[in-house]
Amino acid sequence: MPHLLTALSCLRRLVAIALVSLLVACSLPQVQARDRIFLDLSLEFLDEYQLKDTKFEATPVGGLSALTYDRAEDRFYAICDDRGNLAPSRFYSLNITFNAENDDEISIDTIAIEDVTTLKNEDGEPYVAGSIDPEGIALTPNRTAVISSEGVASEAIEPFVGEYDLTTGELVQTFPLPPYYAPDAAGELQTVGVQNNLGFEALTLNFGGTIANGEPFRVFAATESALLQDVENIDELADPPPEGAKARLLHYLVTEGRPQILAEHLYRLDPPPFLAVNGLTELVSVDGGGHFLSLERSFGVGGNGAKIFQLALGDANDIAGSETLTGDVSGVRSIRNELLLDLGELDITLDNLEGMTLGPRLPDGSQSLLLVSDDNFSENQMTQFLLFRLK
Repeated sequence: MPHLLTALSCLRRLVAIALVSLLVACSLPQVQARDRIFLDLSLEFLDEYQLKDTKFEATPVGGLSALTYDRAEDRFYAICDDRGNLAPSRFYSLNITFNAENDDEISIDTIAIEDVTTLKNEDGEPYVAGSIDPEGIALTPNRTAVISSEGVASEAIEPFVGEYDLTTGELVQTFPLPPYYAPDAAGELQTVGVQNNLGFEALTLNFGGTIANGEPFRVFAATESALLQDVENIDELADPPPEGAKARLLHYLVTEGRPQILAEHLYRLDPPPFLAVNGLTELVSVDGGGHFLSLERSFGVGGNGAKIFQLALGDANDIAGSETLTGDVSGVRSIRNELLLDLGELDITLDNLEGMTLGPRLPDGSQSLLLVSDDNFSENQMTQFLLFRLK
């Protein structure tokens, strides 16, 4: 009998605990798995602005591949992807103003080119034409710009990420690069490294202070598509895998010493539209918790397309040191992503969108997001700016 009473007592205790747990669960708001991973974000399209063909200080303004915003000075910087063939490799500063008749009719008023800065190599000289292909730019807290070059794989010219003085364009330092990003040979002899025109295109910063005060900042640089050794077959560009091409993202920590690679992650591209190719062209950090926006651009027989995704890096596997990602990579957790906006659903013609940045607060106090297109210095294309409200 004592054993039976003990068992009944334990049973009552378990039932009571279960009832309490049920009541507590019912009284708390239910949080979906998605809400624990992603932020509650949305985008509202506001305006399109086309920059007229122009020259500034004898340089043709075009080929704008990335934007970054200086909040302190209320100025934008745009990198030009001219390899030095039309003018020395360079970036521009822009003054972009908005107007608003009311909160529902905010638009871009003017875009003015204010300055141009020539990039200089380790010898303090402008880069030799064809030796650099600048594609990304991000402003650091200590008045420098981090700039990425996707290299020229067809000529075995390596990609790189470098830090430059914002005023003089002089090279401050270069970032370390895993050896398997560098092309091992030119042309058809290449077996390792970034593919031609598919190197470092996307670049963003997430910082919390200045180097002078000993505070680090972080740099995130991603390839436009897969490294050559990560391509499953030679026809992957024409016939991409259904799960998306395997781009890579490098996560750097910059302190008073040389930058360090903290991690490397797999980024799965969205499968492109039929008879088209696509690539990752931009990243934007939106908070300090590992959330980003990414811009993927596609082009093919149906014209240009673009999609903006929200990313969450939190539980992505670190693949640093993995020279190849061919074969079964189902065990590798890639960066989580969620489609935020398909720009093809907007009632406008899209150009070759490659740049994206958070801008100033809009007249109604909301956060702006701006995109820019690379016109490839072509008469058949345009330098297109798109303005969004990020909620």
